[in-house]
Amino acid sequence: MTKKNLLKIVIGLAIIEYAVNLFIVVIGYKSGAHAPIIEKGAKWLYVDPLPQALVLTAIVIGLATLSLLISICIRLYERYGTFDITEIRKLRG
Repeated sequence: MTKKNLLKIVIGLAIIEYAVNLFIVVIGYKSGAHAPIIEKGAKWLYVDPLPQALVLTAIVIGLATLSLLISICIRLYERYGTFDITEIRKLRG
């Protein structure tokens, strides 16, 4: 995240996003729990399905933002010929 290369920043953001998604899924896990399918007379411990649904939504949104960031990086490279942030700031035009 502190690098000066735009692609490294985008890859860092993607890794952080995937780590947060994994963390949210782990929060919803319970050891020895079953899928949340209700049966008559069953008194099992159930896994919370809400974090999994939130992560599925976050993956889709993350993929869209990642593709947008990569397309912006490609356009910046076509215009300035570099991925270095300091060089892009110098070449404003």
